[in-house]
Amino acid sequence: MSAYFLSDVGALTGRTLRHVTRSPDTIITTVLTPIAMMVMFVYVFGGAIDTGAGAYVNYLLPGILLITVASGVAYTAFRIFMDLKSGIFERFQSMPIGRSGVLWAHVVTSLVANLISLVVVVGVALLMGFRSDAGVLDWLAVAGMLFLFTLGLTWIAVIPGLSASTVEGAGAFAYPLIFLPFVSSAFVPTQTMPGPVRWFAEHQPVTSIVDTIRRLFAGQPVGDDIWTALAWCVGVLVVAYVVAIAAYRRKVA
Repeated sequence: MSAYFLSDVGALTGRTLRHVTRSPDTIITTVLTPIAMMVMFVYVFGGAIDTGAGAYVNYLLPGILLITVASGVAYTAFRIFMDLKSGIFERFQSMPIGRSGVLWAHVVTSLVANLISLVVVVGVALLMGFRSDAGVLDWLAVAGMLFLFTLGLTWIAVIPGLSASTVEGAGAFAYPLIFLPFVSSAFVPTQTMPGPVRWFAEHQPVTSIVDTIRRLFAGQPVGDDIWTALAWCVGVLVVAYVVAIAAYRRKVA
């Protein structure tokens, strides 16, 4: 990757980030939706849910972080769709810049925007009583896991952003991603679920990722879950990247 390409991506990322800051409604929605869910579950349902793990906010936070990312990448698909329909992709292709620079700019913008949202959500969780026994390495491991998860979901978002025929279709892909944590260990232990639902919850990617982050926050050994979580994150990232780049080449060819 050349220095010129990196400078192109940097300049285009600045453009995309300015668009984000000029749309406070999207920022507010991305941050407030998971915070509202966290407040509701902790203060409304938390007293009735027995996780056997101390404060419910400690149990809940990892799942809320994944929902925060899923909410955020929906706007990545929206921004790509709007750029594509406005003809900006074709305009940039006529300029002496990296062929995929504009696409990478959207990906980097997603990572930055989601990082800000995640920091805000963790801050609110601390105000609600979240406490962690994690050390520096544990926090770095959590950050790495969330980075991989965000990157994988961002490349998934690129696909509908490039291929959707309507703006509603571009963002609709995020609904299953937001719903998936509800059928996992994010909100309640999977042992409380009936047979088929429990099997699905224990073998879908969110559960291993949530369980890994939860143990890291608690400063506990993560066991084999971390390898399962990493396999899911890397697998999703590789497949989504290959499909997204193929879709991009078809669009700008």
